[in-house]
Amino acid sequence: MYIPRRYEERDVEKIHAFIRENSFAILVSVMDGRPVATHIPLLLEKDEQGRDVLVGHVSRGNEQKLSFDGGAKVLAIFPGPHAYVSPRWYTQINVPTWNYISVHVYGTLTVMEGDELKAALSRLVHNYEQHLPKPVEIGEIPEKQLASELRGIVGFRILVEEVQAAYKLSQNRDEGSYHEVIRQLDGGDETARAVAGEMRDRGHELFSSKKPPEK
Repeated sequence: MYIPRRYEERDVEKIHAFIRENSFAILVSVMDGRPVATHIPLLLEKDEQGRDVLVGHVSRGNEQKLSFDGGAKVLAIFPGPHAYVSPRWYTQINVPTWNYISVHVYGTLTVMEGDELKAALSRLVHNYEQHLPKPVEIGEIPEKQLASELRGIVGFRILVEEVQAAYKLSQNRDEGSYHEVIRQLDGGDETARAVAGEMRDRGHELFSSKKPPEK
């Protein structure tokens, strides 16, 4: 992913938190020379050696599974909030743009089966159920039904090899423009307000040094 240096996020903990909060990802692989993709939740974990991995599954009826053989190289895209930015919001009119956060994760995929797949599915269910008023645990699902469902999916883990994180949030603008963009986005929809919130969190650090914006 193309990321100008001023928009690149390198804080690993911050990136991991973003992945966990925006875990409904797009898994991209290549099959017969053509990119294929599936929208699925991916769980960020550590493997037995302490390495970062992404864990998930696709339907067995999904032809993308055919691209998983032999240690497939894959890309997981984690989109975040995004919003249009009007040039009218700047202290001096310029071109319009788009503010956004997105993380790309590259890695090698291996297929999981049997007890390993069942355990991974249990963790995935727990991750999304734990905050609900009456969370469901996988052990509550009748064994026969669970076994049938497990036969219908292909589980995998992705060993994370490279992470690219873009936080394009008007860092190239002057302080007045920056805060006006926040004010305008605060009046928008939920996604726009999320962008404004991230900008607000970064604003103090961005302008505390009083350095001029990068060109």
